[in-house]
Amino acid sequence: MSTLMISADLIGEQNRQADASLDADYAHLQSRLARHGVDIETLTARAQQFAVALPSWGVGTGGTRFARFPGTGEPRNIFEKMDDCAVIQQLVRVTPKVSLHIPWDTPSDPSELKEVAASRGLGFDAMNSNTFQDQRDQALSYKYGSLSHSEAAVRQQAIEHNIQVIELGEKLGSKALTVWIGDGSNFPGQQHFSRSFARYIDSARAIYAALPADWNMLLEHKMFEPAFYSTVIQDWGSNYLAATSVGERCQCLVDLGHHAPNVNIEMIVARLAQFGKLGGFHFNDSKYGDDDLDSGSINPYQLFLVFNELVDIQTQQPDYVPFYMLDQSHNVTDPIESLMYSAAEVQRAYVKALLVNRTALEQYQQGNDALMAQATLKQAYNLDVEPILQMARQRSGGAIDPIACYRVSGYRQQCAAARPAAKGASGSGIV
Repeated sequence: MSTLMISADLIGEQNRQADASLDADYAHLQSRLARHGVDIETLTARAQQFAVALPSWGVGTGGTRFARFPGTGEPRNIFEKMDDCAVIQQLVRVTPKVSLHIPWDTPSDPSELKEVAASRGLGFDAMNSNTFQDQRDQALSYKYGSLSHSEAAVRQQAIEHNIQVIELGEKLGSKALTVWIGDGSNFPGQQHFSRSFARYIDSARAIYAALPADWNMLLEHKMFEPAFYSTVIQDWGSNYLAATSVGERCQCLVDLGHHAPNVNIEMIVARLAQFGKLGGFHFNDSKYGDDDLDSGSINPYQLFLVFNELVDIQTQQPDYVPFYMLDQSHNVTDPIESLMYSAAEVQRAYVKALLVNRTALEQYQQGNDALMAQATLKQAYNLDVEPILQMARQRSGGAIDPIACYRVSGYRQQCAAARPAAKGASGSGIV
């Protein structure tokens, strides 16, 4: 079992080369914020406390419906995935947990995996079940659905898989189960809308009954794909109805890529939170559909607006802590670099949302001053908070410039030598 890590001495040397510039930039931003009564040290501390989970599947190269081009030095098993996740956390210091996908990541010995993760400074976030693919030696097929399948035996198989995922998660220290299904139809008349939805709710209730008392169950909606005519849990409305029907600790998960173009996702966030059903997020970005692009790469303002709502919610409910996870598929970039970039972008959106003058914003909203209300948001969004992110990383033991440090380390080249690709193997990542 390999343990590829980046030398702490290398990180320190890279940081020393950037120290002077960071100190100057940080002092300038500190002065600017102080003029508005904002304490930069408070923001930096909040940035250090922020965390978003890594997707185990995200450290491998993804693909499209047409092809997959394996990357150099891809992780070949869950332990090598943990190595890559550890390096990301080592450099960015905001990704202390990993979200596993089962059965892709099923360990032969859960206690060994937990021990290995702990030795790398990692824990486990929400567990993800998989009933959208047929697995080797699987008795019944999910071709026509899983939790909503017309046949009770197929539904029971899917239910049992989810319960097994919960049991594994308990051994690893997880506290949540994420359920996403590809159930739906490709043709009008293929599936009865109401009956399939009712079957899904009944199946979800059976899973929920096996949920530990301190766990949450997160239902994920998606507009389309792999079903192209109808999807059983296609939007936040169906998600809310299902979660409400299942139980109090059954909540909705919002994936930023799972909506139609131009949908107001930030308002969906507010609606679900208002009624106590906003459970977590899968952060990514998209241009056309569920593209799974790097967070903030297409529409960073939307990401900021989502966090504007989240900060507002947490201001009113300080104990509210949703599950934050990245969910991306990397086809043309080094997955480690993309995940570091995305983690920083999500953290950036959070810090900018902390800058919003909420007293002024509420006054403008009450006074129906549309121009100044949106200008208040833009004032926070337009401020460059990079010095805060850099200082937060440095103070937490990470790299001021994670991607530059990663490239200097030669980690990918070390992986290429240590992980020769097996001929015909599919590697890791989402296909």
